[in-house]
Amino acid sequence: MFNDGAWNSVGTGAGAQFRIKLSDNVNTEWFYDYLTANVGDYAHRTDEHIGWSVMFYPFVTHGIMTVIQPYIMAGHCFDYSVFTDNNNENNSAKRWSSAAQAGIGTHINFTRQFNISTSLQYMIHLSNDIGATYNNGMVVFTRQSGLDLVGHLLFNVSANFVLGKL
Repeated sequence: MFNDGAWNSVGTGAGAQFRIKLSDNVNTEWFYDYLTANVGDYAHRTDEHIGWSVMFYPFVTHGIMTVIQPYIMAGHCFDYSVFTDNNNENNSAKRWSSAAQAGIGTHINFTRQFNISTSLQYMIHLSNDIGATYNNGMVVFTRQSGLDLVGHLLFNVSANFVLGKL
């Protein structure tokens, strides 16, 4: 899920991830996600993220499984966004951006091979912002000149299975 823009809509989507654990205190997460959101009732947007995060576990467990395992995370991703008129697919605006994200999360460990994880992050994009307005039956997309910092919240829930040890 994410929230963005003056339209106050919530974007939802799905994605995939895999993790490579480097030590008892450090894990990495590699991800791709696809999200959609309404832009008022006249347009919509799709966003694709591909990136990585480093997860740091502040409480050392020394290999002992704990049920609740909190973590701090930070990472980077590339983002591709497309804004499209609901009534005219040829009327659209696109952008690439780079983003950094940071936040907190926790694993709820059911076994050593299965957990449910949840995280809350703030993602900030370095990009040119795209605006959308609806005037006299026409959707107009405007691209801000120069670069801007545009951010939003990300909330994630995932089911994770350990497939093997490297």
